[in-house]
Amino acid sequence: MKSIDYSICNEAPTAEEYVLLRCQVGWGDVDLDVAQKSLDGSLFHVSIRHDKKLVGMARIVGDGFMYFYIQDVVVSPDYQGYGLGRALMKRVERYLSQTCPIGATVALLAVRGKESFYRDYGYIERDGVNLGNGMCRFIRD
Repeated sequence: MKSIDYSICNEAPTAEEYVLLRCQVGWGDVDLDVAQKSLDGSLFHVSIRHDKKLVGMARIVGDGFMYFYIQDVVVSPDYQGYGLGRALMKRVERYLSQTCPIGATVALLAVRGKESFYRDYGYIERDGVNLGNGMCRFIRD
């Protein structure tokens, strides 16, 4: 990790911080009210701060029983490459190990090129043979 003082906690960022971090990594802007409602609907949050500034976050969404979805594992570009993503995933995995019952499914969508990061935590790529490829749809203007 970067030799700086940082804090990590299981708390949600503000909607403003969330939107700013999304924009910093090129994920685009989103309405603050929508962002707040999305954050409020999450099952779990973890945030990393440097001098009180949000520099990384992750969260889990889902029904809390059978389906868990790792969402928004994101680190500010200025702080990437220092192990902050791994610190986030350590908290995410701890939550999942304490919460998921036998038979639960944990899923995620990895950014292209980051698949190996998630493989280190036991996640597999859907090859389309046994499980299908997986699909998504983005709602745009």
